[in-house]
Amino acid sequence: MAVTSSPAHRAIDAVWRIESPRLIAGLARMVRDVGVAEDLAQDALVAALEQWPESGVPDNPGAWLMAAAKHRAIDYFRRNARLERKHEELGRELKDGEARANAAVVAALEASLDHDVGDDLLRLVFVSCHPVLATEARVALTLRLLGGLTTDEIARAFLVPEPTIAQRIVRAKRTLAERRVPFEVPRRDERISSVLEVIYLIFNEGYSATAGDDWMRPTLCEDALRLGRILAELAPREAEVHGLVALMEIQASRARARGGPSGEPVLLLEQNRALWDQLLIRRGLTALERVQKLGGAGPYALQAAIAACHARARLAENTDWPRIAELYQELARLAPSPVIELNRAVAIGMAFGPAAALEIVDGLSSEPSLRTYHRLQSVRGDLLFKLGRFDEARIEFDRAASLTRNVREQELLLARVRECGAARDIPS
Repeated sequence: MAVTSSPAHRAIDAVWRIESPRLIAGLARMVRDVGVAEDLAQDALVAALEQWPESGVPDNPGAWLMAAAKHRAIDYFRRNARLERKHEELGRELKDGEARANAAVVAALEASLDHDVGDDLLRLVFVSCHPVLATEARVALTLRLLGGLTTDEIARAFLVPEPTIAQRIVRAKRTLAERRVPFEVPRRDERISSVLEVIYLIFNEGYSATAGDDWMRPTLCEDALRLGRILAELAPREAEVHGLVALMEIQASRARARGGPSGEPVLLLEQNRALWDQLLIRRGLTALERVQKLGGAGPYALQAAIAACHARARLAENTDWPRIAELYQELARLAPSPVIELNRAVAIGMAFGPAAALEIVDGLSSEPSLRTYHRLQSVRGDLLFKLGRFDEARIEFDRAASLTRNVREQELLLARVRECGAARDIPS
């Protein structure tokens, strides 16, 4: 639900983004249906929109919304004639008529909704990211339920028509209900990878947008970071959760340096490192220390260690590229993929020269999953350029520009095409 731009409505919007996840989480545990829970929470939001502009924002708006949500949950059970069953589920008996029954249910519901919010939020995280849902549906539902974003905001963030996002969310809720996905934390951590994947997908789309006119979408990065930090509080013994948080904190620290005055991309080695956010770097390094204390060395933790190598180098030329190449080798053993191998090739090129890297990249050229991946051509073009093979480099950069759907990235690659032409024409 979108709100207007009056001061009261802006305050409501801010409160909603903060409080809606815990409202929905508490309600979902009671009604065992995230769709119904969101509807009930939205009813509480409607009440706030109707009353707060006149009465003013309460001193404790979160408590006000929770109280409103409790009343709506009670009304929901009354409307659906579930008083006796719900009463029994809560361990009480109905003996003295409906009036006393209602009072008992009210008390039980209120006590239950005040249950451990952290547990409820963790359950909601696992339900929203359940593997029974398609990846796109998991992302949309997570942003909706845990990020507090409207359907329109999610659609704009991913450059997808609003009806498409709305359908994904509706289908996701229906699937969860039809498959009777339990509102619980799994006994083992087999589903934590699904949760981390969703959060990192959201972050990456904000960090390097796959399409559109913008190089970055900072709001998505912020949403992913907030979700990651919440998850780290809810699952403090999960090393990979802290690994993902460390990775996102350190990557997010470069945000101000990644764009030029006109919004054009500024690549890592060309960035003004004085613009890097030292607070985020410290937070990331602290999260990485937690990983080490927990004895973890998963894919996110290894990527965070790579990011930390960059963060510790005050100057680009001081980067420990041999160490980064080693970490990519470790990562490739743990989670082999052509993209990781391509990144390892970049590190090899920086550490040991472009010829060694080009051999690895050429070995990836027949990889089916990289055929339309513009970074393969971009990396190959850069290596060829460093080797003085400008005509071949120009072809690779031109091909990469034709494959990317991000306008800013395309402009950068076409500038490299022109650079190849100029370098070729310079007499030796």
